[in-house]
Amino acid sequence: MSESAYAGAGVDTDRAGQALAGLVSVLTGIDPGRERRTVLGSGHYANILALDADTGIALSTDGVGSKVIIAEQLGRFDTVGIDCIAMNVNDIICVGAEPLALLDYIAVEQADPDMLREIAIGLKVGAELARIEIPGGELAQLPELIRGHPSPYGFDLVGACFGTIALDAVISGSRIEPGDAVIGIPSSGVHSNGLTLARSAFEDLSERPDELGGATVGETLLEPTTIYVRAVMDLIASDAIDVRGLAHITSGGLLNLLRLEAAVGYLIDAPLPRLPIFALIASRMTVEEAELLEVFNLGCGFCCVVPASDVDGALEVISAHHDGAALIGSVTDRCGMVELPYARLSGRKDSGFSAA
Repeated sequence: MSESAYAGAGVDTDRAGQALAGLVSVLTGIDPGRERRTVLGSGHYANILALDADTGIALSTDGVGSKVIIAEQLGRFDTVGIDCIAMNVNDIICVGAEPLALLDYIAVEQADPDMLREIAIGLKVGAELARIEIPGGELAQLPELIRGHPSPYGFDLVGACFGTIALDAVISGSRIEPGDAVIGIPSSGVHSNGLTLARSAFEDLSERPDELGGATVGETLLEPTTIYVRAVMDLIASDAIDVRGLAHITSGGLLNLLRLEAAVGYLIDAPLPRLPIFALIASRMTVEEAELLEVFNLGCGFCCVVPASDVDGALEVISAHHDGAALIGSVTDRCGMVELPYARLSGRKDSGFSAA
């Protein structure tokens, strides 16, 4: 088997999957010395701990990834905080929980006041968009570990988020049935996954390709991740809409739908429009369509699964927050499979996409 473009750029997702399986196999065997409070199995977007018989706390953690390298190279640090918030809260809402707060961890090569203030600006903007608080965090100066692009402006940014949920209101995907509808909500761009591969497609971040409408490559890659909290919270609050599944489309693309707890498959036959940055990446390097679909969101950053009868109502709620949301497919009885007839591909969680 030939090496994937992503592995060639330095990220071997197959090897990472094997390593993660080994990590999880150990951690799931933890004996806390008391009754376990974990509600969901490993592999969902967030997990839930039962506080009592009625209430749970949803937990998630994520970072910005190699998007920080673009921020370093451009000397612009005021947007990556939005990404940090988004990557966490967008996972928390996938179980139906309302995000309440996030703790940030910033590791730096050197504690530069101006850089940290800019990072804080992004965190503040993201927190207000998500309606959460940041009650604390940690700043670590690690010059032996962190090296910038350029030095000494290296940093890493990670968050840990929590929210609350009534245990009888958890949305795990278990109620999804064949015939249900899949609604897609547009992304703002690459978001915070696949940046290692995206960066490898361009030599000059200051380039202004015609396809990007006047923006530079760097500006486009740095576009903050969309925060879907308000739309999804309004959707859940609507008595007229039965929200059965919620999926944050990150690394893995539409295969992320298979993280939902249902013995079903998904047919995506009317995908959202592919954003110009993704077509440009594909044109600049040798990368198969299947790999593009596994690495990037390709224009769809979030999916909601509802009964077919609720589609119009759901689109009305979502469209009040995000233009371009649309019905993109349906749920099938082909368990564990995502089918993309427009690309002549189908895929499974552990094997990726291949010719249908």
